[in-house]
Amino acid sequence: MTPLRTKTSRSIVKNSANCSRFVGWATALLALVGTAAPNSASAWNAAGHRLVACIAWDQMRPETRVAAADLLRGHPDFARWQKRAGEDSGDRGVFIEVSTWADEIRKDRRFFSRGSEEPTPTLEGFPDMERHGDWHYVNRPLDVSSPAIGNVGTIDRQLVALRKTLGSPGTSMLERRYSLPWLIHLVGDAHQPLHASARVGADGRVDKLGNGFMVNNPFNSRKPLTTLHAFWDDLPGPPWLRGERLDTLCRELAAEYAPPSKSTSSEWIDESWRLARDHAYPQSNDAVPVIDEAFYAASRKIADRRVAEAGYRLADVLNQTLVPGGTSTERSDRIRGRAP
Repeated sequence: MTPLRTKTSRSIVKNSANCSRFVGWATALLALVGTAAPNSASAWNAAGHRLVACIAWDQMRPETRVAAADLLRGHPDFARWQKRAGEDSGDRGVFIEVSTWADEIRKDRRFFSRGSEEPTPTLEGFPDMERHGDWHYVNRPLDVSSPAIGNVGTIDRQLVALRKTLGSPGTSMLERRYSLPWLIHLVGDAHQPLHASARVGADGRVDKLGNGFMVNNPFNSRKPLTTLHAFWDDLPGPPWLRGERLDTLCRELAAEYAPPSKSTSSEWIDESWRLARDHAYPQSNDAVPVIDEAFYAASRKIADRRVAEAGYRLADVLNQTLVPGGTSTERSDRIRGRAP
């Protein structure tokens, strides 16, 4: 799968002096990043979310695809998704594009962030215009003995609520159309380790989903100095990944990773919390740790597996929710070409 990553992802900074010169100003930047909207960071970049949706679509039953496509066609932003999908503007292409919508509205002026912006007018087809930044994560201290952390996020509750909305016959069509893009996105978010965690430093400061923890990543010449959160977000592939290259990586991930056993959304979050605790942070005492080859390889392996798991699980949720009684017994066979 290496050729599908950024061309610079295998290049390594060999001169340690080049790395160390970042540290002085990076330490100052660390404080700034840690205070600037830290809990609103996305989980997985656009490529990660598209891969989750791609795997899910290929695992969904035909009747589930029809039900999902029907809901999305009635969404106010359907034409935008279709345009962005370009040549792949059919149901599958739109479903994949939908996966990034919940992140994109962060910069959409039609929407607002409660508590920091004035409400915007509620447009036709939307139940509300909030960006709901706290839906994307839940802050669980990695050290269980740490004091309570404020602004803890609600992804654990939203996954349950959105699924209930989609699966309830009495729910309005407006609410169901609004809920589907959110559920597609949040299932992916729940599988990013740093979206279920918070680490409290020796000074008592919370690193806020890894946004307050800077690292030097020599495997990405585009932005070697980054937050740990962004490092994990970018592991699935470059954010512009689309088309045949996306499909190829989608097939490779599904071929490499078998469908996970049945589980609940709370278990997905528990898995992410344990991964964050045990594997998400480089073992270094440096103010700005340099990502080494072993940590990079291990992290990318975890990210690939989590993206695949999210895709399988999203398919399961939609098979069971959009089409009552649906199952996903054909899951891996369908994507490997062994089922019609």
